[in-house]
Amino acid sequence: MTEHPHAGADAERHQARVARVAPADSLTPADRYQELFVAVQMQRVFHDSKTFVDCAPLLAPERILEAYRARHDQPDFDLAGFVHEHFRPEAAHESDYVSDPERSLVEHIDGLWGVLTRQPREHPVRSSLLPLPNPYVVPGGRFGEMYYWDSYFTMLGLAASGRRDLLRHMADNFAYLIDTFGHVPNGNRSYYLSRSQPPVFALMTELFEREGVREALAYLPRLRREHAFWMDGGGDLRPGEVHRHCVRMDDGALLNRYWDDRDTPREESYLEDVTTARACDRPAHEVYRELRAGAASGWDFSSRWCGGDGALTSIRTTAIVPVDLNSFLHKLEEQIAELGAAAGDEAAASEFAHRASARRHAVDRWLWSDAHGTYLDYDWRDGRARPQPNAAMTTPLYVGIASPAQAAGVANAVRARLLDRGGLATTCVANGQQWDRPNGWAPLQWMAILGLADYGEAVLAGDIRRRWLRTVSDVYRREGKLVEKYDVGAAPDDAHGGGGGEYPLQDGFGWTNGVTRMLLQG
Repeated sequence: MTEHPHAGADAERHQARVARVAPADSLTPADRYQELFVAVQMQRVFHDSKTFVDCAPLLAPERILEAYRARHDQPDFDLAGFVHEHFRPEAAHESDYVSDPERSLVEHIDGLWGVLTRQPREHPVRSSLLPLPNPYVVPGGRFGEMYYWDSYFTMLGLAASGRRDLLRHMADNFAYLIDTFGHVPNGNRSYYLSRSQPPVFALMTELFEREGVREALAYLPRLRREHAFWMDGGGDLRPGEVHRHCVRMDDGALLNRYWDDRDTPREESYLEDVTTARACDRPAHEVYRELRAGAASGWDFSSRWCGGDGALTSIRTTAIVPVDLNSFLHKLEEQIAELGAAAGDEAAASEFAHRASARRHAVDRWLWSDAHGTYLDYDWRDGRARPQPNAAMTTPLYVGIASPAQAAGVANAVRARLLDRGGLATTCVANGQQWDRPNGWAPLQWMAILGLADYGEAVLAGDIRRRWLRTVSDVYRREGKLVEKYDVGAAPDDAHGGGGGEYPLQDGFGWTNGVTRMLLQG
């Protein structure tokens, strides 16, 4: 395929900029610091497991490990003291921004983009931060790096705020990541390189074109490369076989699952993963793979990925063919087909139109449930649909692959099972995980509202929008901030942030700001 004329020049420009950014360590923290890493995480030197993997070394990493090996057996060795002597924790981002309760929610969000923007030139040397060519927007709180699918929903707000400068920077950053790594990592940290997140780059390119940032055609080579990452090894599979992200269904259809190439504890949640694996009767490496795949889904964690009891110890992410992932991949294939046609590449246009059509038929065959009247994830190991609906059921509407009858079924399921006082609940299960009831998340509200509206369900879409904006606005009025997730089951006069999961509720917050800003505009 002929490369777009801008692609080569862009890649050279990005590389030149990255050359001026402090390099990341060539190894992940666990690989680099080995037994020191294990000791720090298992002895809980820092309260949050993510703190150490985000630290910057004050000496060459090799020298730090040598010093640890020379000193750790001494009777008076102080591990915490050693760590603070040799590492600098990532500093809290300094900003003069002060939330003004007199400002409107729109003004508050517009004022936060600078607070959430990070500069690559400020990266510390040999930390886990992967260099990027341009400034980027982070979620906030403990998340001081750019995340893949978060960024799409954040970009909606940048567009609504008229921040095309940041949109262009983000566009170039994502193109650089695909050029460099062959996929978009979970986030720009070395310990995230083994997995991606929900593939929304095709949605991003549409946004870039719509906002006048860059025509979508310029990203065609990157779209194809991302598709190759997700489909690696799939072409050789026989029915019932799996490889990495690919699952060959019993009828020969090819669908996808979430996956991580490593089967060790997540470095940013090391102690948590070890603790979970120790509570299981399965081999630890299998549990670690499932936890990592759950993190790749963006829904970390949820009963959606677990066995019948919903406990995290029963996690089986790689056994599940998800509705949202396959909807996003259909969008990617459809986008490649359309752009291939625009580029005059009839072979690519035909191939990817066929792929998109085949996936749509496979979604109808395997992920639509006549019995439940909605889309459900499918457990290919058990050979049955997952019985509990979740908010991913609206993703086929968002990307436009549902029939009118299917959309009506989804709308009925949303009303009956997921609509709550403060917006759309994530699942029907309340089990203490953050991607479960009673929590509601901004990206799921956005896809439901837009998807339902596109299929003529304007009343339900408007209802979700009103409930969600009321929740976010009520918390903002009382606390002067937006947060990562909300308890959508709370009474209207008691709106508050959500809970559960591995870490405290985070303020910020990128995708909440983005979705809320766009909803307030429309």
